[in-house]
Amino acid sequence: MILASASWASLILSLAAAGAYAVPALATTRMRPSTKRGVLVLAWLLHGLWLAWGLLDEPARFGFAPALSVTVWLVAMVYAIETRVYPQLEIHWALSVLGALVIVLALFFPGQMLHASASAWLPLHWALGIASYGLFAAAALHAWLMNRTEDRIRHATEARSGLPLLTLERLTFRFVAAGFVLLSATLLLAIVFRESLYGSGTTWKWDHKTIFSVLSWLTFATLLVGRSRFGWRGRQAARLLYIGSGLLLLAYVGSRFVIEVILVRNA
Repeated sequence: MILASASWASLILSLAAAGAYAVPALATTRMRPSTKRGVLVLAWLLHGLWLAWGLLDEPARFGFAPALSVTVWLVAMVYAIETRVYPQLEIHWALSVLGALVIVLALFFPGQMLHASASAWLPLHWALGIASYGLFAAAALHAWLMNRTEDRIRHATEARSGLPLLTLERLTFRFVAAGFVLLSATLLLAIVFRESLYGSGTTWKWDHKTIFSVLSWLTFATLLVGRSRFGWRGRQAARLLYIGSGLLLLAYVGSRFVIEVILVRNA
């Protein structure tokens, strides 16, 4: 639990970040878009400082909640960069709520401590995997905006995403393609450096994490091929993206959630 493991500095940073995320969500109708973006950037900075402090201040921990926390931090970073090009993009409320929730969740479920003898390849393996999580999460968020914009166009109502439909579609598939490259690198690293990552003599195991990871890779590969060869778009493409993202979420976050929360184990 948080009170037993976190330092006071870590606790203060986390609460400050969660509070900054909560401001745009609670005052969404009383703040100008530029002010919301500024507060979200501040929350993102505090969130990043908290994540970095967790690596420097105490033995590093990792689990399903920290993985979600880093994923949302990456999505917020993508949003901060994207709004420099597309300032009309409006997803403040969703990011604010997600940011506050994942920080609180990570406080109560900080994960297990990493052993000092862990492979030097393990941080890279996790970094690539979490980066792919972030990119696919950004893609799923853009796909949701794309579907909502399409519905509003169909019903002749105002599109609140602030971006044209074709722009949202193009951004969605750019995130999918980038996420697919990182996911492929993650799986390749696990295959090539299997013994370094998980111990000498370790063989390839078809456990839950491996099965869901491979299924998600196949789903995203099908989506990209379908987009390139058959022009898949709109709801058909978004449906496959959601399925692949769900499978990827189950691969690590889902399995760790079962172990840490339901089974209450560190293994």
